[in-house]
Amino acid sequence: MIATIITFIIVFSILVIFHEFGHYYFAKKAGILVREFAIGFGPKIFSYRKGETTFTIRILPVGGYVRMAGYEEETEIKPGTPLGLLLNDANEVTLINNYKKKQLLDAVPMEISSIDLEKELYVEGYLAGDETNLVRYPVLRNAMIIEEDGTEVQIAPLDVQFQSASLPKRMMTNFAGPMNNIILAVVAFIVLAFLQGGVVSQENILGTVMPDSVAEEAGLKEGDRVVQINDEKITTWTEMVNVVKVNPGTELTFQVESADVAEKTVLLTPVANEASDGTEVGQIGVQATLKTSIWDKISFGFTQTWFLITQLFTVLGSMFTKGFSIDMFGGPVAIYATTESVVQSGLIGVVNWLAVLSVNLGIVNMLPIPGLDGGKLLLNIVEGIRRKPLSEEKEGIITLIGVGLLLLLMVLVTWNDIQTYFFN
Repeated sequence: MIATIITFIIVFSILVIFHEFGHYYFAKKAGILVREFAIGFGPKIFSYRKGETTFTIRILPVGGYVRMAGYEEETEIKPGTPLGLLLNDANEVTLINNYKKKQLLDAVPMEISSIDLEKELYVEGYLAGDETNLVRYPVLRNAMIIEEDGTEVQIAPLDVQFQSASLPKRMMTNFAGPMNNIILAVVAFIVLAFLQGGVVSQENILGTVMPDSVAEEAGLKEGDRVVQINDEKITTWTEMVNVVKVNPGTELTFQVESADVAEKTVLLTPVANEASDGTEVGQIGVQATLKTSIWDKISFGFTQTWFLITQLFTVLGSMFTKGFSIDMFGGPVAIYATTESVVQSGLIGVVNWLAVLSVNLGIVNMLPIPGLDGGKLLLNIVEGIRRKPLSEEKEGIITLIGVGLLLLLMVLVTWNDIQTYFFN
């Protein structure tokens, strides 16, 4: 139980960190101010500031976000709001405290009448105890603000906000999150290949023959090449496995090429074993050969990632040809439930699971749905075609609808997962 929880948090955190780091890195390269890099959601439990960005860990470890200037609505400070201001020797504001639970000893208390932290950069209002003299202070471009939840971030002048960057740079910033997930999957599969000592070969050649197995008793040896089973030609390992699986308890005729014999005929009967879904499958007790070269291990990262991408697009395409089903999706509950079984298979299983999840996260995020990175890219493309962005009102409505649909889908998926894994 504890191992599953820890593994779940670590795997999910790695996925989020890599995804959000893509957005973070390319936003910085585009000159966009990244105000916060958050792991998790909800109340802040830890924060650390480096450069212009505040890094936070929040209480719910089921996601994260990069908060770019101008990407979301800023907290509105209304006239009449009491603030604490820290000033430098030139009477310029270096910090604005809007957090009611924290009082700064050296802060100048002010009741705000007007404030602009994007263009003119000033605060104006009445000092405590003096409601007759209106005071105005300039605000430094890199001034900090302690927000209502206690998070300390840098103010966001208009020229460092998201919309001030060029369209190609904004598109790259939106694309970078899913791109990083694909890169993470490639790296994870390469690591997996090294951990396994090699990559499973698809050649129709036998690897290790298990002691006292059906294959050993029939005289099959490591290195034998299976060219035919009954009347079916065999050219790959998968073809051989599929024939054996569907013939439990049925005698099969193997045509085999061996190192010491040009070709021989072997009769054997696969043992019937119960699969995870309760069905019986045939097994003969042999393993696939491993390709152990450095190139094979490295190329496995790319080929396996591409294989999963194509499989995922096939599943998504079936939604249009075979109909939509909520069972096609899995949320955090499903991921946690699967992690429980993955933990039992050790480090190799966890690394493989990380890679699979990373591909899924990257591709799903590229779907052209408002609220996802793909939806943002779609709006970027529309802007490029129109040669001007959609109005903030229209974009806000589209995003709101998309987020609403995603939240509804998340609720349905989570409830379906709970029923599947805890009540069935």
